[in-house]
Amino acid sequence: MKTLLKTTLLCLAALVAPGLRAAEDILIADFEGTNYGSWKTTGEAFGPGPARGTLPGQMRVDGFKGRGLVSSFHKGDGSTGTLTSPEFQIDRKFISFLIGGGKDAEKTCMNLLVEGKVVRVATGPNDRPGGSEALAPDAWDVGEFAGKTAVLQIVDQAKGGWGHINVDQIAQSDRRPPRLMANAKREFKIGQRYLNIPIKNGVPTRKVTTLVDGRAEVVNDIGLANGEPDWWAPMDVGAWRGKTVTLQVDKLSEDSTALSSIVPSDTIKGAENLYREPLRGQFHFSPQRGWNNDPNGLVWFNGEYHLFFQHNPYGWGWGNMHWGHAVSRDLIHWEELGDVIAPDSFGPMFSGSAVVDSRNTSGLGKDGKPPLVLIYTAAGNPSVQCIASSTDGRTFTKYAGNPVVKQVTGGNRDPKVFWHGPTRKWVMVLYVELKKVHTIHFFTSPNLRDWTLASITEGDPDGKGFLFECPDFFELPVDGDAAKAKWVLTAANSEYAVGTFDGVRFTMEHKKLPGHRGRGFYAAQTFSDIPARDGRRIQIGWFQTETKGMPFNQAMTIPLELKLTATPEGPRLTMNPVRELAALRGKSHRFDGVTLQVGGANPLAGVSAELVELQAEFEPGDAGEVTFTVRGATIGYSGARQELSVNGHRVPAPLRAGQQRLTIFCDRTGLEVFASDGLAYVPMPFQPKADDLALAVQAKSGGIRFIRLEAHELISAWNRP
Repeated sequence: MKTLLKTTLLCLAALVAPGLRAAEDILIADFEGTNYGSWKTTGEAFGPGPARGTLPGQMRVDGFKGRGLVSSFHKGDGSTGTLTSPEFQIDRKFISFLIGGGKDAEKTCMNLLVEGKVVRVATGPNDRPGGSEALAPDAWDVGEFAGKTAVLQIVDQAKGGWGHINVDQIAQSDRRPPRLMANAKREFKIGQRYLNIPIKNGVPTRKVTTLVDGRAEVVNDIGLANGEPDWWAPMDVGAWRGKTVTLQVDKLSEDSTALSSIVPSDTIKGAENLYREPLRGQFHFSPQRGWNNDPNGLVWFNGEYHLFFQHNPYGWGWGNMHWGHAVSRDLIHWEELGDVIAPDSFGPMFSGSAVVDSRNTSGLGKDGKPPLVLIYTAAGNPSVQCIASSTDGRTFTKYAGNPVVKQVTGGNRDPKVFWHGPTRKWVMVLYVELKKVHTIHFFTSPNLRDWTLASITEGDPDGKGFLFECPDFFELPVDGDAAKAKWVLTAANSEYAVGTFDGVRFTMEHKKLPGHRGRGFYAAQTFSDIPARDGRRIQIGWFQTETKGMPFNQAMTIPLELKLTATPEGPRLTMNPVRELAALRGKSHRFDGVTLQVGGANPLAGVSAELVELQAEFEPGDAGEVTFTVRGATIGYSGARQELSVNGHRVPAPLRAGQQRLTIFCDRTGLEVFASDGLAYVPMPFQPKADDLALAVQAKSGGIRFIRLEAHELISAWNRP
């Protein structure tokens, strides 16, 4: 592809005479000490010494150098004061520094005083709500004051929003420091699929606007690499072939190579080891690049399972919320297709759901093809609910009449939509923070475009409500009996309630119940429109598995089958791995009928595996206690306490007819443990040592009779069938 390169970046030139060597820089202050030394303070704003990064109540501060910086946010924006340097002689042409915070040349500023007069002033960039706490480089030309005595005074005399200032790394230099340039640009004539963008983790982000033939399409906050990148983020520009795409950066150092380093290509740069990276889950979905969190819009459409998800394509951490998209025919092998909806004038694309409008009630179908409709929160100001549609499951168009539900409160989000057959209406289940109480609002619609509030559920009568964000809502039979079916309402933390629903109102039959019993599991959703012949309710959750050093971060859990089972306390939700996971079994080892005594031999001693599925069915008796070791993780069960422990995390796990059935999955980044026929599900982020492939089982007390004991060495799901 031919690339038109037009950039406003300038080469940095030393402002000294040719042939002369510039004098070394003189450090005035780096604020790395525990106090301000000879600098003098007044008031409370600057605290007893330099801040160590972000202060309590402050947005994240970045862009400073080393460990410390000046921050006048001590005790918040209401505090005021000054910080004044000792006198120094101006011996270089420039004074450089890093600065951020409020933009007020009188009240939140740094002043240079010569002979008692203010001769230079600098401020942060923020004078309205929003903004960033990032410090940026700045400098004064002070050549005219050479040899004179000067003082620096950092001032905070403001209260209220952005009533503070951040400063760091003040120095004198004979070379003009690189300046921040506004709206640096590079143009590309698009002939290939990707623009590979160099990313550096942890640096201040810049607003990067993507313009197509001069029209702004999307704005992202990106940590651009000036030099060797940590990884490359592919921007998919294939839809704009033949057009001119311009990347415009709001502020960029004039010596930055970030724009000039962008590589057009039909492949992802640096992806030679894709899906084989050391911390890539081998049977847990994770995006090729960037951050993921909530699963969104799980749906069966045109013979495929569709997994949409919250995605930051251009960062290792949360931000730039797009909807990523992957498909599978078997719930195990996923193909990532790219992002389908991007931030727009309504805001970032937050969580939601998807449905197949088989009756074309929305009118968004075409040529007899029913539309796949995405329903999502556009989290701007206001925060609203919108829809997008597709007839091929690949290309999506946002509805021209968005939003379809206007803001209820600023805390409304995460619409779950489904077709309610008895009333022949669509139902939307929406989380709404109402008067500081968690509520679930139910809306109905004949066509996915026009919605009417039907009812509000506040949950437990404790004044606080329940079920915080990311609701899901579905009907399940109890022990397979459709005549005893109940409705289940779940929340992001997996808490749930069981009750009845008449198409308008949900009636709870008890207080909220705990769902999963582990850690690192959040915002799970279930698939809609799975064919009736299958009849399963399948769920996937966000698996919070941090992967430092990788070009991707976080993952999804394995798919889970949900059921309702009768217990003495009432119907309870069970979670178990889907049967399709058996396709990943490679070599299997079976030790059925073993009775294990304290101090007995380890029947799993000969098994060595990186990816593991362990199945055990045993009778622990009243005093039996057994411990499984899987690649350094310890999973124990006590029959006396009827308690399961996973790496020291203890949860109740009742025996079922005197037996315990245990399933353990171990991947490179996590464990998922199932007990008590799915009544106890314990997900757990965990990174085993690469060289620890051992498995073991030991009786801690009593004799443990194993009806079934199986260890399966699993193959990678990224190895396509």
